[in-house]
Amino acid sequence: MHWSAERWQGAFRGVPAHPAGLTSSRIELRVQAVGFASRGWPVLPGTYPEGDHWIGRHGRQEHGPMPVHRDWQTRLGTSPDDVTAWWAEHPYSLLIATGSTVDALEVDATLGRAAASVLRSLGFPVPIVATPRGRWYFLMASGGELAADLADVPGIRLHGKGSWVAMPPSAYPGGQVHWRVKPEVCAWRLPTPDFVQDAFRTGREHLDNNADVAELLAAGR
Repeated sequence: MHWSAERWQGAFRGVPAHPAGLTSSRIELRVQAVGFASRGWPVLPGTYPEGDHWIGRHGRQEHGPMPVHRDWQTRLGTSPDDVTAWWAEHPYSLLIATGSTVDALEVDATLGRAAASVLRSLGFPVPIVATPRGRWYFLMASGGELAADLADVPGIRLHGKGSWVAMPPSAYPGGQVHWRVKPEVCAWRLPTPDFVQDAFRTGREHLDNNADVAELLAAGR
């Protein structure tokens, strides 16, 4: 079912403009979740840290974040009322389900910085998310596959159908998920998978050869 812009805007009513204290984290998560969902991004509540454990899904979990609901794949495309209700009482992690609208390529921070430098040199920004654990997510349009030459590279993972990624401002022990490049910078337009993977290839060449990104790009033209 398609929800009107007015219905989504109504989900923000009653949210204070300047929340304070511990509640602000939950409210900020809820506002971000509604914002993503209003653009058609499938949001999900995820487990959240308490000390060195993750809670919110049938007791304490060792790892996270992961969807709170075991039947999360049947809950995609929920109403704005459901989205706001998920964050009414708990600071659940904010997850985006991949595989339908948004996919993500996950890499370590070293390759992430190299690929981001390539994209910056090209002048085509891509939404990039980073976690406190040194993992970077490059967001892109759904439907692609991980190329064979990149699939063999340790540490590269494609998040597609059946997976998810954490979005800002989700909490981790010792920090928060944050934007390296916000989607507003690229007007919320997601790049093709091939475009992002090409940036990874050039970024790897930069790391392997210790070459200047601009030189590599010029040589490839």
